[in-house]
Amino acid sequence: MSTKKTVKFAIVGLGHIGKRHAKMIEDNPEAELSAVCDVRSPEETGWQNPNIPYYRDFTEMLKKLKECDVVNICTPNGLHALQAIEALKHKKHVVVEKPMALSKADAEKIIYKALQVSRHVFVVMQNRYSPPSVWLKEVMDKKVLGKIYFVQLNCFWNRDDRYYLNNSWHGTADMDGGTLFTQFSHFIDILYWLFGDITDIEAKFGDFAHQHSTAFEDSGSVIFRFVNGGMGNINYSTAVWDRNLESTMTIIGEKGTIKVSGQYMNEITECHIKDYQLPDLEPVNPPNDYGPYKGSAANHQYVIENVVQTLKEQTYVHTNALEGLKVVDIIERIYQKK
Repeated sequence: MSTKKTVKFAIVGLGHIGKRHAKMIEDNPEAELSAVCDVRSPEETGWQNPNIPYYRDFTEMLKKLKECDVVNICTPNGLHALQAIEALKHKKHVVVEKPMALSKADAEKIIYKALQVSRHVFVVMQNRYSPPSVWLKEVMDKKVLGKIYFVQLNCFWNRDDRYYLNNSWHGTADMDGGTLFTQFSHFIDILYWLFGDITDIEAKFGDFAHQHSTAFEDSGSVIFRFVNGGMGNINYSTAVWDRNLESTMTIIGEKGTIKVSGQYMNEITECHIKDYQLPDLEPVNPPNDYGPYKGSAANHQYVIENVVQTLKEQTYVHTNALEGLKVVDIIERIYQKK
C-alpha cells in the first residue's frame, strides 16, 4: 500500500465501542470511514452522520463496498469469528474487538483464512497501550525482576442489572460467552503478553448476584503455573455492588516486587526493585465505566494508528491473530475446569 493513500475503514456494530471506533477513525488524518453497518436502524443506534453509507446487512455491505481496506468488527462476541471470516473472504483486513472468538477452533479458522488471502487480523487489546502496561512489558523483557516467582491478578468489577437487563446479548452463553471473555479478557491478554502461557490450571466458579440475568458465573478463582516458570492466580468477580472496585496485578520476582492497581491497572502503587528507579510515566485518566465509552476504550486511537501504520508498511501488528487466539485458548482451558 502507498504511504500516501488514506486507509479506508468500515464498521459493523454500532454500540458504544463501534461508535468509539468511528470517532477514532474520523480523528485520524490518514484514515477514512467508508461505511457502517448494524442490524438496527440509524434511529435505534443513534447514528447521526448521513454522509456515511449505512447498511443493515453485513453481507450486502461487503458486496457493495469496493473502496474499503479494513473491516472493524464491533458486534456481540458470538459473531466475531463468523464476520471476521466473511470479511477476509472479501479480501479485507480485519480489526476484531475482544475476544477474537469464543473458541480456539473458531480463532484458528480466522487465522487460516487470513493466511489464505494474505490479509492482516488486528485483535483489539488496547490495554497494552497504557503507560503502566508499556512500562511493565519493558521491565519483563529486560528481566529487571530476575526470575518471576508469583503473579496475582485481581479483577473486581460491578456488572448489575443496569448492564445485563438493558442489552439483548450480554449474559447469554452463545453471544457473550462468559465473564472472562467479555469483562476480563484484556487482563488475560496482559498476563499472557508479560509472562507467556499457563499450565496446571485449577479453578472454582460461582454465580452469586446474576442467577436471574446471566447464563454463566459472576465470580471465579484460578490457580496455575507459568510454562516459563513461576506460578500465579486470577481472582475475579462482577458481583461488586454499585461500581467497579479494582483491577490489580502483583508481581513477586527474584529481585523485587511490583503492584499495578486502579480500576484498569492504571496506577503503579508498588515498585521496589534492587538497583532500579521507577521512571516518570504519563498519567492515565480512564473514563467513567458507565460513560459513553467504557473502561479502557480511551486507548482505541492507538489501535487505529497501528492499523494505518501497518498497512503503510511502517510498523507491525501490535496484537496479532496468534496472540488473540492464545487469549481465547487460555480462557477456554480455564472454563474447561467447571
